[in-house]
Amino acid sequence: MARFIRSAQRTFISAASKTLTNGGQSRIPSSASLLQFKTYATCETHKSPFTANIIRILRNEIEYQHDYAPPHQPAKSFNSFTVRDRPGEKWMTMSGRYGENEDIKIEVTMFDGCAFVPKPGEDDTGENVVLHISLLVDISKGQGHPEMEFLCSAWPDHLEIQKVHLLNRNKVIINPYMGPDFRKMNGKLQKTLQDYLEARGLNNELCRFLHEYMTNKDRIELIQWLGNVKSILQK
Repeated sequence: MARFIRSAQRTFISAASKTLTNGGQSRIPSSASLLQFKTYATCETHKSPFTANIIRILRNEIEYQHDYAPPHQPAKSFNSFTVRDRPGEKWMTMSGRYGENEDIKIEVTMFDGCAFVPKPGEDDTGENVVLHISLLVDISKGQGHPEMEFLCSAWPDHLEIQKVHLLNRNKVIINPYMGPDFRKMNGKLQKTLQDYLEARGLNNELCRFLHEYMTNKDRIELIQWLGNVKSILQK
């Protein structure tokens, strides 16, 4: 998968407790809470003002990310596919079966590119950014049969095939022929291979799911990264 993909960015503000006096009776904090506050205060005083400020900014950013667009648990299935997240990595995998003897494995990147398209409407001066996801689809019929491998682009509303490879895992070929540029192939053949994938669940609906999934994963990974940076600075 390293050849297929290759990066991240930004939980709460603590409040100091006060000792209150009400009607002449002091509310004295428990020894446990005093010990907890003392430990926290000692930890903070050992940090330089610069480091303490970074930690405060990270806390605020984590809190903002949680409040603005809280992530949810990643989906574990989609239609007939099983979904397996790769926490801390920039991809996930899906697997499924078609018929009695076909195994389908899909490796999916997080957002790895974009395209600029004109905004709809009369005003054609503006552009919208459309995010791109890469898919590597392997379809196998078991040992002794070559695999078909599709390199695809998943846009928000449609799937594009970029390359089609034939792989023989049992035979090492030094410089194999990897097939023609799919976009230059006969139009009817292109349509036939698109239909081949659609019959196996690789369609526009899957693209919409993947964009929603990766938007959520992007938030999860960002919050985790921010938390890891904060933890390192607090040590």
